[in-house]
Amino acid sequence: MTRQAVTTSNAPAAAGAYSQAIVSGEFVFCAGQLGIDPSTGEFAEGGVEAQAERVLRNLTAVLDAAGASWNDVVKTTIFLADIGDFGAVNAIYAQYVPDPPPARSTFAVGALPKGGLVEIEAIARRG
Repeated sequence: MTRQAVTTSNAPAAAGAYSQAIVSGEFVFCAGQLGIDPSTGEFAEGGVEAQAERVLRNLTAVLDAAGASWNDVVKTTIFLADIGDFGAVNAIYAQYVPDPPPARSTFAVGALPKGGLVEIEAIARRG
């Protein structure tokens, strides 16, 4: 099995011992993205909606760097600091995913890194 790290400056750099994404064969495994603007290193201002939009833009950049797009995404996982934000995040998420949408799981978690409100990870299959 070969593994190739994916890196792009159009999404926040990894803040720990992980890659923005790993390509293995036809699959792209994208690490969870927070709503951090890669140019400032700060969370997008405007609450969960702004952070969700930024998360999805970051994931788009990582997918692009891996030679994939939202049309290739087969599974996502959404982590929310507050399950009450489900509707707001879902509305923004729906603007990015094609029809039929990928399989998805959504969880409320105790906390997200750096105090984020939403984090999303994705798995795509290229080709």
